[in-house]
Amino acid sequence: MESKEFKNPVVSWIDHRLPIFSFLNHEANEYPTPKNLNYFWNFGSLAGIALVIMIVTGITLAMSYTAHTDYAFDSVERIMRDVNHGWLIRYIHMNGASFFFIVVFIHIFRGLYYGSYKAPRELLWMLGVLILLLMMATAFMGYVLPWGQMSFWGATVITNLFSAIPLVGENIVIWLWGGFSVDNPTLNRFFALHYLLPFVIVGVVVLHLVALHRFGSNNPLGIDTRGPQDTLPFHPYYTIKDFFGLSVFLTFFAAAVFFVPNMMGHPDNYIPANALQTPAHIVPEWYFLPFYAILRAVPDKLGGVLAMFGAIAVLFVLPWLDRSPIRSARFRPIFKIFFWLLFIDCLVLGYIGAMPAEGIYVLIGRLATVWYFAHFLIILPVLSVIETPRPLPQSISQPIFSAAGGGLAGAMSAPKEKVE
Repeated sequence: MESKEFKNPVVSWIDHRLPIFSFLNHEANEYPTPKNLNYFWNFGSLAGIALVIMIVTGITLAMSYTAHTDYAFDSVERIMRDVNHGWLIRYIHMNGASFFFIVVFIHIFRGLYYGSYKAPRELLWMLGVLILLLMMATAFMGYVLPWGQMSFWGATVITNLFSAIPLVGENIVIWLWGGFSVDNPTLNRFFALHYLLPFVIVGVVVLHLVALHRFGSNNPLGIDTRGPQDTLPFHPYYTIKDFFGLSVFLTFFAAAVFFVPNMMGHPDNYIPANALQTPAHIVPEWYFLPFYAILRAVPDKLGGVLAMFGAIAVLFVLPWLDRSPIRSARFRPIFKIFFWLLFIDCLVLGYIGAMPAEGIYVLIGRLATVWYFAHFLIILPVLSVIETPRPLPQSISQPIFSAAGGGLAGAMSAPKEKVE
């Protein structure tokens, strides 16, 4: 017996045997979504689209790339000059990494502001942090592939950090390098892992979506939906909203690709790698700068490595550090102030990471690092105890339909004047 849900007989025949269309229909038309989601909720879908762009362009580039220290730099130049539209594909991939991180960082800060990490969405949040870690590993290995000066020395500096681990550190570094220095085996390993990890990210994204659909999206008010009056079908209301957000995103993305494609890169990476000439100032890509600043803020090498990885690890335990039952910062006036202070602190860390580790920059970097960890480990637990939040509305619909000053509900309930 064929499925009666779809009029098209082919679709009905396929769906009866493999219910993919029923699944898509449930997710798009039947999936209840809070009716008050704002444009900050667009960034989840934008992150998914950015991931697809990166995978498609990455596979295309891999067809013409040569993972060998003697030919890698030249193969990238050949892609730019001789491969049909190679310059465009490479610029999309280059800038796509930066825009991917921009979208994900906004997505994370939205989650921090609206309390999307709180129960029952702890695993959803932790999977998101895991995606960030995988993105950082993938981006680092991808940055090594052009085999320019910054690629080579960035790989040398970052992989050497593992030597700070007691007992096994030196062995880990030799294993990463595939020898006793950053050389051809290192480039081959990084190319293989850079190709593989995006598909691992896709798998974690699927788990992220399953966890999301288990309890539904959080919302700006941070309260649970209380029935059909608080929800809308995802399609067409939020698909249209997502398409509008996508059009804005692609406008900025295209502007970067066509007009300033190298703005977010480093000019030293257009110089072939030279193990005998150290760049004047080794700087990672901009999306690593806050973590690089934390690394340099600690004088001890092992302490710096622990602090850098701790900056991510603290996000995993955030749901248990912030014990306030109120999710949204809209109803937490003190938390809101400290949230913006954290945001400014992260910008300061990014700036310090791009500056030389000398003079006033060292002091500012250390103060910003202390504030970053104090926010999560001290301020949030204390606020959970001492802060008095504002009262929550009874439902998502209440702020829309309540009539404290004679709004829509008041107009509907007001007695009609008698017509003479």
